[in-house]
Amino acid sequence: MKKLLTSAGLVAIGVSGLQAAYAPTLSSMQTTKPWSVSAALRGFYDDNYTTSPNNIKRSTVGYELTPSASLNLPLDQTFIGLSYEYSLRYFEDRRNHKYDQSHKFDARLDHAFTERYKLELSDSFVIAQEPEVLSPGGAVAIPLRTEGNNVRNLGSISFTAQLTELFGLEFRYQNTFYDYKQDASNAALGAPSRSALLDRDEHLAAINLRWQLRPETVGIVGYQFGFVDFSSKESIGNDPFTGANINSDIRNSRSHYLYIGADHRFNSQLNASIRLGGQYVDYYKQKDTTVSPYADASLAYQFTPESSIQAGIHHTRTRTDVATIVSGKDVTSDQEVTAVYAQLNHKITPHLLGSILVQGQRGTFERGTADGDIEYYFLASANLAYQFNTHLLAEAGYNFDRVDSDQSGRSYSRNRVYVGIRATY
Repeated sequence: MKKLLTSAGLVAIGVSGLQAAYAPTLSSMQTTKPWSVSAALRGFYDDNYTTSPNNIKRSTVGYELTPSASLNLPLDQTFIGLSYEYSLRYFEDRRNHKYDQSHKFDARLDHAFTERYKLELSDSFVIAQEPEVLSPGGAVAIPLRTEGNNVRNLGSISFTAQLTELFGLEFRYQNTFYDYKQDASNAALGAPSRSALLDRDEHLAAINLRWQLRPETVGIVGYQFGFVDFSSKESIGNDPFTGANINSDIRNSRSHYLYIGADHRFNSQLNASIRLGGQYVDYYKQKDTTVSPYADASLAYQFTPESSIQAGIHHTRTRTDVATIVSGKDVTSDQEVTAVYAQLNHKITPHLLGSILVQGQRGTFERGTADGDIEYYFLASANLAYQFNTHLLAEAGYNFDRVDSDQSGRSYSRNRVYVGIRATY
């Protein structure tokens, strides 16, 4: 788990000139040629690969094969990026279906019309089982592993306009689509399927006014509108009073966010970003509303060209796979989550690279019989990689996950270790 799980917020990136090839965020190695291919082979031990409570957990050894390819095309005013990664994972402990397969495809298009107007398009499509892969950023809404070919697609478009020397605007739209394989035909008897609980479309549209307060500081005033539409036609349970089926769309919601903030550049190595405000949520099918704080803050420090640390905090409402029922108009809708994280990437020696990621979050369930119940989720990972040369490295790592929940049957701990080798060309 190497990628950063929490987004730093909506931050526009300036263009410092259009004469050279436009290659935002590319490393020096990625600019040497437009394409690359790689393959990794890992052996692993997982002491709770089903993310089950500790008294019934199962452990396994296995291996993972991960080939990938990427294409990066920096043009005069346009950047095009494409990448694909396939994973085949073998679990020795399973009696049947010993293999999992996952796919990840990313596409990106950045275009700078001028130094003042910029368009960004991106899409991330995955078929996966692990919670940190299915969660596209921020808090991990569903901390349990879900078997099957579960689909998540995250697409976004943003347009940044620097209207004057002092004022700019940013428009952004994001859509996240989820489709879980498990439906009523293969769910546990009497329990709602993962499809009923989690299939949905999430829409988020934002507008930010940017004010250049000082050369190194930009003030932000923003508004976001969010709409969550649960798409399964299956029932998530029955009304205990009438016995009527309750469909998944009872958990639909509309959100309005208002916030202020700032982006500040302390120096060439240290940057900070903060958004503070509130979120108003309308659970319109349950005829209820709630108001909660909204916050997104981050700090990034690049202390050497190949070493950095990032840290942040994020507070918002997010979805959950818990759907307890009081009545047909009182069902668990979502959870209010505070997530904090820190990630360190460090070049220890010319050939030895290390990384550490730590994230903790606290969620409080909203409505239903779970109303007010709390769930904690903690995850940590550490990785060491030895770079033999430009094309070959060996790596070893450790991941730890823990859930402590007021909801029965959800608490667990999980330890994973791996060693492997990666070749890149």
